[in-house]
Amino acid sequence: MNELDLRNDLRVERLAKSYGPEAPVLQGLDLTVPGGALAALLGPSGCGKTTLLRIVAGFLHADAGTVAVGGRTLVGPGVHLPPERRRIGIVPQEGALFPHLSVARNVAFGLTGLDRSERCHRTEEMLDLVGLAGYGDRMPHELSGGQQQRIALARALAPRPALVLLDEPFNALDSALRAGVRADVRAALRATGATALLVTHDQQEALSTADLVAVVRQGRIAQCDTPQNLYRRPADPWVAGFVGDACLLPGTVANGGSTATTSLGTVALTSPPVGRSTGTVVLRPEQLRLVDPDTAAAVRGTVTDVCFYGHDAKVTVAVPGLGDPVNVRVSGAVSIDPGQETGISVTGEATLHP
Repeated sequence: MNELDLRNDLRVERLAKSYGPEAPVLQGLDLTVPGGALAALLGPSGCGKTTLLRIVAGFLHADAGTVAVGGRTLVGPGVHLPPERRRIGIVPQEGALFPHLSVARNVAFGLTGLDRSERCHRTEEMLDLVGLAGYGDRMPHELSGGQQQRIALARALAPRPALVLLDEPFNALDSALRAGVRADVRAALRATGATALLVTHDQQEALSTADLVAVVRQGRIAQCDTPQNLYRRPADPWVAGFVGDACLLPGTVANGGSTATTSLGTVALTSPPVGRSTGTVVLRPEQLRLVDPDTAAAVRGTVTDVCFYGHDAKVTVAVPGLGDPVNVRVSGAVSIDPGQETGISVTGEATLHP
């Protein structure tokens, strides 16, 4: 059973913050994160992600709006609880461990009101949780970057916070370490039942790690959904283009039709509109297939670039009549080169945005 009360949901309503009359950052932002869930905040630089995190942590005052955790108001009209009274753990970039304290003393730093035996037990429990049991006597400089991030998480979780804030905690790690540390962090958060909010610039990190992904655009939430729904059913073309690669095509739907006519052929729609409609059809690169250019219903194009990633490859194809080339995801080995002609066919369903 989770250590925390199940009512540790995060609710942010109509949150506003500006750094002057000409610099609005948050503009009536609303966000709800269920108790025990890990939500990722994703968005371009300057959209308000870090400002939101700092207001929730108590480091900044909001101009308007409310923040509540587990029904307890932290920010509101006339209310601004200081950071130390919010029951919020913070994992900053690069860990930020105290260099003069041992690993055990770093983890135990926020454990107030406990006797020595209880502090030691809780510290050992947290080190075991993050897979670093027996490391208590070491100093931070004796740890790798991934180990330091695990210790920073253990320190944040030790006081049993209702909410954990993670501010791009994997940025300083090399790609070989990131996936493993992310998995360990997610497992530790789930084991304690803490609600968590992760700020990241990495779309793949958000989609692969979080239970919910909230895309921030100009100080508001453009869409908050599960990773699969966000990717498969983006709220608008901007979200589609920001979260992963997207092929955006002009499309037309006849009255009562369930398909759209595009420059890549006829495409099935997830939610056909009522009546005749025109708009932007959103396809993902993995929905496109390279076929023989003489295949019936295939659209001809010319390969302009091939990027091989090992597990798959991205093939860029210029199609007559399309302003921008399209990207096609191909599994395994690639047997086509730039300059060659190919055919493209579409599989699966697309979304239409009038």
